[in-house]
Amino acid sequence: MKITRSGSTPSTKGPADWFTGQVRMDQAFANEDPARLRGALVTFEPGARTAWHTHPLGQLLIVTAGFGRAQAEGGPVQVLRPGDMVWFGPDERHWHGASPTTAMTHLALQEAKDGQTVTWAEHVSEADYTADPAP
Repeated sequence: MKITRSGSTPSTKGPADWFTGQVRMDQAFANEDPARLRGALVTFEPGARTAWHTHPLGQLLIVTAGFGRAQAEGGPVQVLRPGDMVWFGPDERHWHGASPTTAMTHLALQEAKDGQTVTWAEHVSEADYTADPAP
């Protein structure tokens, strides 16, 4: 058993190559091989979001606070609320982040394949981000 105590791991700032706006990552974990599960608690300030990206084995988001947005390539922008769970399938190109006016926090869980958990692409355009969300 391994316990990582709350507050024992410093917060990190989301890298500008991966995110637009102010993003904080907390309690990131990466289990030792052969385990593949990786995760982080991620907080997006209003207007902040990821760049487009994929995960080789998919990703599960569990929204814990605030309001957010997410979009899979080719689909409409979706509104995210506390308690929502979002599954992006393997290699499904997508982005996620806060709403334009409200911060959002989610737990992001993904598995590593050959040591890789994510492939980053270009930043999400303002037009894509501000598109009217699906009803």
